[in-house]
Amino acid sequence: MRLALYQPDIPQNTGAILRLAACMGIAVDIIEPCGFLLDDRRLQRVGMDYLDHVAVTRHSSWDRFAIERTAHHGRLLLLTTKGTTPYVDYAFDPNDILMVGRESAGVPEEIHKAADARLLIPMAEGVRSLNVALAAAMVLGEALRQTGFPMTGTTSEAERLP
Repeated sequence: MRLALYQPDIPQNTGAILRLAACMGIAVDIIEPCGFLLDDRRLQRVGMDYLDHVAVTRHSSWDRFAIERTAHHGRLLLLTTKGTTPYVDYAFDPNDILMVGRESAGVPEEIHKAADARLLIPMAEGVRSLNVALAAAMVLGEALRQTGFPMTGTTSEAERLP
């Protein structure tokens, strides 16, 4: 199981997701460009010393990420308000990649089409969306409940952030 962040805009959300990943033993893919530098003090403040415990792979573009994903055979599961399958009804696999989009714009149509599934978090009428870090935590929790908690993804598997 992995988390993927598509061109994140807000360093605090990225820090919260990296902290979540560290605590759950999950590796993270960051698809650049980001709307901030990865040594941003706001990311560091939220991530605290947990950033030393998460495996992060940075990809310079969507295309580079797509090549890497194909080599690892993981299903790409896009968390989106335009989803068609409620996440609680989905059968997760340990090799799945859970992707969240940009806070400001989500992901382009090309990525919607590339996703193996588009998962929805059911919400009350009249509201747009959840914070990406909250959405990632909810869906990751269900995915790990179904597949088990591997507690892998240590920093020895990928680079550390600056």
